[in-house]
Amino acid sequence: MHQATEPVSFPTLQPETDLTWRIWLQMTRPGFLAITAVACLLGIAVAAACGDGPHVWTALATVVLALLMHAAANVLNDYHDALNGADDANTQGLFPFTGGARLIQNGLVTRDDTRQLAYALVWVLVPAGLLLALKTGGGLLLLGMLGLFSAWAYSAPPLALMKRGLGELTVGLTWMLVVVGADYVQRGHFFFMPWVVALSFGFLISNILLINGFPDAQADAQVGKRTWVVRVGPRWAAYLYLLQAVLGYAWLVWGVCAFIHPAPALWGLVSMPLSLAAVVLMFKYGQTPARLRSAIVLTIAAAVLHGLAMAVGLFSLSLG
Repeated sequence: MHQATEPVSFPTLQPETDLTWRIWLQMTRPGFLAITAVACLLGIAVAAACGDGPHVWTALATVVLALLMHAAANVLNDYHDALNGADDANTQGLFPFTGGARLIQNGLVTRDDTRQLAYALVWVLVPAGLLLALKTGGGLLLLGMLGLFSAWAYSAPPLALMKRGLGELTVGLTWMLVVVGADYVQRGHFFFMPWVVALSFGFLISNILLINGFPDAQADAQVGKRTWVVRVGPRWAAYLYLLQAVLGYAWLVWGVCAFIHPAPALWGLVSMPLSLAAVVLMFKYGQTPARLRSAIVLTIAAAVLHGLAMAVGLFSLSLG
């Protein structure tokens, strides 16, 4: 693929001798955690539309635990990308969206600091999750174990799913599990509704990882990360993005027409113009990924708006 005409440089931070809470927070990449909060809200809204909840305290506990899991996954990903050299090799990334938190590369933290923070987050997450499972049901343990497994398997060898062309699908499925888990905590048992509602959201989440692979493709290829962009090139990756967006929105419309989704779930269609605008930019600038910043922002905004709009629509049922 063609390199950008003007290499994008990452901001250089001044090294500090002691790690402050701001550095620890930056290691978790907090800007991306909003996606998980939206996924939780969507799951809680699905349960509320069915007459279960919302139960405020368990809902808040669900959001906190899901954010901890996402933060742990982000830190773990930075650790393994430092080990395999992907972030060190990345000179084309679009900070803060791609290329990791860059704190190791800028000398603010070490690999050991990063690994220890990931472990610390997991050590907090596991007992807290057990306590919530005692209150809401054993099925949460299954969902929690699946979430932890995907967070580990995405980055860590020997599976390292991100290196096998499975990272995009893994991320989409994982955020579907967040929706299902938030619904489970409210109703105390599994139900089909959160799975079908979460599918369109999962497609849009998968597209975030797909488009993030454009500026990172050169570095990813160097270290053997076989993302979709690396595997098929930018042109076909743009078609895959379009396919996932079409499948997500088509599933939502069909689900309402087939009386699988509640009709207010159609509020999620409000994000469609953002996805389509991102597609146009991908086909126009896919060969020069330094110009894809706007498309990445649109992709993230589409997923967030899609989940929020569906949640608001579903909550309207519970209020009616």
